[in-house]
Amino acid sequence: MDQNQFSNSSYPNTWEQQYEQQPVSVSPEYVAKYMTKVYGWMFAGLSVTALVAFLVASSPAAVAFFFGNKLAFFALLIAQIFLVGFLSVRIHKMSSAVATGIFIGYAGLMGLTFAALLLLYTAASLITVFAITAGTFGIMTVVGYVTKQDLTSFGKIMFMGLIGVVLASIVNIFMSSPTLYWIISYAGVAVFVGLIAYDTQKIKAYALLDSEEDRKKGAIMGALALYLDFVNLFIFLLRLFGGRRD
Repeated sequence: MDQNQFSNSSYPNTWEQQYEQQPVSVSPEYVAKYMTKVYGWMFAGLSVTALVAFLVASSPAAVAFFFGNKLAFFALLIAQIFLVGFLSVRIHKMSSAVATGIFIGYAGLMGLTFAALLLLYTAASLITVFAITAGTFGIMTVVGYVTKQDLTSFGKIMFMGLIGVVLASIVNIFMSSPTLYWIISYAGVAVFVGLIAYDTQKIKAYALLDSEEDRKKGAIMGALALYLDFVNLFIFLLRLFGGRRD
């Protein structure tokens, strides 16, 4: 599961440069409406992930296929990484409809691997950690939305922290150090809490893109960024507070 949790994508900087070079005046109401669409797509992705995870965890045959077959499991991980990378790199050359399909497909693939969480952790701890994640996400996305301070430098620090968490996690695969495991978990929570605020502020800029098609693509990429922030925060909090089944 940990191999998936670090995927994050940044919307192509050229789009942000586009609105900076050709400023577009929009009302706060329009930006708020645009962000509502982003949150809507994010919620749709989370819903697909949860539904697929429940269906897979409820099927012994599916569990045996995806988690009893190393080849199938690693193929699933590779497919997830490929979809995120493909969407980030090729976003300019695809339609918003295709981008939406890829995002929903990625959320479905994440649901396949998330089924493992339903099997490893108790229902009570999953619900509790989800509530904590949702509350934390809500607070930090409001901070990112209303703050007047530019969070670009803060976002760069969070991204460097993310790289550190990834490298430490890779090292700990071989070390299997419990102490490092807990340090990574707390650091991961801190990084993704910060990224929620940063990504929220960054996504507001997508409402300023010139064309409607670009704004639609921006909404999908923004939803993907926040979806990944939420999912990763949930995983790290689950590592800290989740109760495993006997």
